[in-house]
Formats: sequence, C-alpha cells, structure tokens
Amino acid sequence: MRAWFRYSCIAGALAAALAAPASAQAASGKIVIMVGGIDKIIYLPAKLTEELGYFKDAGLDVELQSQQAGVSAENQLVAGAVQAVVGYYDHAIDLQSKGKSIESIVQFGLVPGAMMMVRSDEAGTIKSFADMKGKTIGVTALGSSSSFLAQYLAEAGGQKSGDYSLLSVGAGTTLIAAMKQKRVDVAWTTEPTTSALLAMGEARPLVDMTTAEGSKKALGGLYPAASLYVQSGWLKTHKAEAAKLAQAFVRTLQFIHGHTAEQIADKVPADYYGGNKAMYVKAMSASIAMFSPDGRMPEGGPETALKVLKAFSPSLKDGKDKTIDLAKTYTNEFVDQADKALGIK
Repeated sequence: MRAWFRYSCIAGALAAALAAPASAQAASGKIVIMVGGIDKIIYLPAKLTEELGYFKDAGLDVELQSQQAGVSAENQLVAGAVQAVVGYYDHAIDLQSKGKSIESIVQFGLVPGAMMMVRSDEAGTIKSFADMKGKTIGVTALGSSSSFLAQYLAEAGGQKSGDYSLLSVGAGTTLIAAMKQKRVDVAWTTEPTTSALLAMGEARPLVDMTTAEGSKKALGGLYPAASLYVQSGWLKTHKAEAAKLAQAFVRTLQFIHGHTAEQIADKVPADYYGGNKAMYVKAMSASIAMFSPDGRMPEGGPETALKVLKAFSPSLKDGKDKTIDLAKTYTNEFVDQADKALGIK
C-alpha cells in the first residue's frame, strides 16, 4: 500500500531547485513542473504525458517533481524554483488577490475529483457539514485547495471558522493513518486513496465532488480543478514552450478519453497500483469522466471558483472580490491552437 502513495520529491533535489535560479534552469532548456502529488489520479496527465513520450514528441525537455499538496507546489512556482505547476486552478485566483499573477494554460479537471469522507464510526453523527461543530477536518495542507473547499463547505453548512478545526494530514498513507488514529473526523480524499479507504471500511462518502452532478450540487457549478499553470511573466516570454506543453497535454487528455481504464493503467508505473491493480483500474474507471477532453476552461468555472473562495477568504471579502480579473487567471489560447492542430472540435 505504501508504494501506491509514494511521493517522488526528495529533500535534496528540492533544496537544489530552490537554490538554482529559474533563469538558470530556463537557460538549459529544461522545464521543471512541480506536481501536487504525482501519483494522485487527479494529476494523472503529468506522469502519463511523460510515459507516453508526448513531451519528447513536442521537442520539450521536461522534469517532473512532486509535492504532497498544491500549495507547496505553488510556493515553488512563486519562488521561481520551477517553471510550471500541475495543481488546482483556484490558486490563480487566490494569488491574484494577494498581488501575484499566474495563469492556467491547460485545464485537466472539470470538477475537483475528490470526496469529503467521514470516518465510519462517525457516519451516524456527521451526516452533513451542518454537523461539523467541534469536529476536525483533514486537508492536504493549510492553504491548499482542499482547505479552500473544506472551509467553503463548512461555511455553507452554517459553521463559523472557530466551530471546527482544520488539520494538515497530507495524502495517501498519512491521511489513512490520521483516519485510523481518529485524529480527523472528516477528510478530503482523491483516488486512489478514496477506493483504499472504502475497501478498508475506514470511511464513507460525505460530499462527492467526483462528478459534474456532484460538483454542481455541492458547489453550485463546475469547479475547474487540476490544471497546468505558470507565472504570467514567464508566459509572456515563453509562448512557444507554452504552446508545446499545451499540445502534449491535450494529446494526453485525448488518450485518456480514447482508452479503457486498464489501458491507461498499463501506462503508469506499476508501483502506483500498490499491489492491487484491479482496485487501481476501478478507481481509474471512475475518474475518466472528470477529465476535460480538450483542455479548455469550462464555461462558468472561474466564477464558481471565485464564489467559493470569497465565502471565507479575507482577501476576497467585503467587495474585494470585485477587483479580481478572472480573464487574467487563465487562457485558452494555447489549447485552442492544440485542438486545431489535433483536429479537435
């Protein structure tokens, strides 16, 4: 099981990346992409694109690195240690509210692709987020997209910030341990962790955001999630690279929608299965629909994300959300080019 949730980020490599200026990395022609959990199925396009050889086909030298949470990956981008991040789109809005400018250039996920799961022994007590007073919610990290959505759901359930607690528990094995040790009552999970918890009988779904229907019910609309985002300054001077990245990733999205779950699973490292390929394939099968077929931002998605964030974010309260220019948080320019080149209508 442990190998299933293995994360490839090594402290020494990360320290080296932090020490090396982005300009030096860029000069070498290499593009370093930090992934907010490389073996999470929500971020499947990152590793799958590498395994399929699409980066090389596009003439790109790409290095993938991994962090457990999207907020950690975001920090590396802002620090200039990496050129791009595979993480949740909502960070683009959050950072703009704090004076930073990043843009999503390929949208992978049309929905969060996640569940809020309640510990099985608490399922009779916690039936919705209206029952979260005095309870603890496990998130990947404070300031992560999982914490954004947890706070929104708690607020929507009538809870104030002091009524519940957020606890950083990471993902995979560390999240499962937090559940077993009863350190959290509800936790944010994505595949393949979700299937593992269900198989163990440790947790049950509380809020399902893995489908369009579930996302609309919980959040009021499609919530664009997993994406490839970059700093706006880098994008202005690296449009050719951005176009190549977009084409590589759109090819992968087309591959996902054109193949079975088992065929897709065959393309990722075997240790992602954790010794249970059948369970992994089942999790993959349940996840395919959440991926965009063309990489475009879904209509109304940015507005839904802004609505969620302004419900609790101090930097977006009291009318400050009116200063956000959503058009500067994403672009379809490069995926439109890719779609045209690939014959996608």
